[in-house]
Amino acid sequence: MRAPAPSGSAHAADRGPMNFDREGAASGPIVRGFSGTSFRVEDRIVPGGLWLTPDNALDWDAPALDQLSVEGLHDLLTIAPPPEFLLLGTGPTMRRPSPLFVNAVEALGFGVEAMDSRAAARAWAVLRGEDRWIVAALMPL
Repeated sequence: MRAPAPSGSAHAADRGPMNFDREGAASGPIVRGFSGTSFRVEDRIVPGGLWLTPDNALDWDAPALDQLSVEGLHDLLTIAPPPEFLLLGTGPTMRRPSPLFVNAVEALGFGVEAMDSRAAARAWAVLRGEDRWIVAALMPL
């Protein structure tokens, strides 16, 4: 037998149905899936690299990871207001960007979170769903 609820409290059943739907999910581009080695952003297939901002999804001719530079990402990294961090998709597998690149991004006042590009695309959707102000550079799959 269950003990009675303390005075002033209510059981979950007394509070009505719970709703887990998001109210007003963040706007902007979301990677909806993958097509072979391409990203599917909304209704468009992006065969190469991809830049994501809270407002745009842009095709990106990504360099090799060891050639990645802050200068090459200038337009992505200088959005206003500044992003919380750069979500870096490193292609089909997780690889670490060079310490020189990471230090250069950190000198701008934010960090780098690196993971494989599929994981980064999924993380982008979750973080933008929380309305986080971030940018992403996803290297080709």
